[in-house]
Amino acid sequence: MKVLHYIFWALWRIWFYILMAVPIILLSPLLIISLSWEKTYPLFFIMARGWGKFILLGMGFYKRVTWQQRLEKGKSYMLVANHTSMADIMLMLAVSKNPFVFVGKKELAKIPIFGFFYKRSCILVDRNDPKSRVAVFKQAQARLNQGLSVCIFPEGGVPDDESVLLDEFKDGAFRLAIDHQIPIVPITFADNKKRFSFRFFSGSPGIMRVMVHPFIETKGMTQENKKELKDKTREIIHSELTHKK
Repeated sequence: MKVLHYIFWALWRIWFYILMAVPIILLSPLLIISLSWEKTYPLFFIMARGWGKFILLGMGFYKRVTWQQRLEKGKSYMLVANHTSMADIMLMLAVSKNPFVFVGKKELAKIPIFGFFYKRSCILVDRNDPKSRVAVFKQAQARLNQGLSVCIFPEGGVPDDESVLLDEFKDGAFRLAIDHQIPIVPITFADNKKRFSFRFFSGSPGIMRVMVHPFIETKGMTQENKKELKDKTREIIHSELTHKK
């Protein structure tokens, strides 16, 4: 029986990469065109959302979103969520209709096919290079000035130890939110680690619960409030994860 489980997991993981690649290959001309100008980025985002939903459905994942506050059309936000799975990217795309840009690790750009568009549509950060962090802030500021939102997974990566419920948060998302006086949107992904962790032989189809918490306003805040803002956001997500365990 255990052997069958391992066979299922292997085929299921391979299927995930097929689902990732096929739509990108088929839509590549449109994707390239939509990424050629800043004003056509919303078109790219619509296709990216469809791609994300397609993968979730194809993997047997069904999102169940609880909104405690709704995003307003045309308004910029800082979206932050816990990060435990590659499916976090697809789920975030499926949740938000407001166009946003991911800030993500540079290593993902090495993934064949996906990486080509990833590095052209996202803000990449090399966590070992201090100069990279400065460049990230400049690019994020430019995107926010265009009226887009930004999504950052503030843990700064996925802990190797899967027993860690929620790692400590980095400062970047909160510094940017204060600089631009935009609301923080805390989002909890309750099931992604169980459904599709980074371990190859793990996971299963099923419900992925999402809680979009009340927004945290940053108007009037300065960088002196950064730690307080970061700690408050982390506590909201940590409390929800503890409740949903």
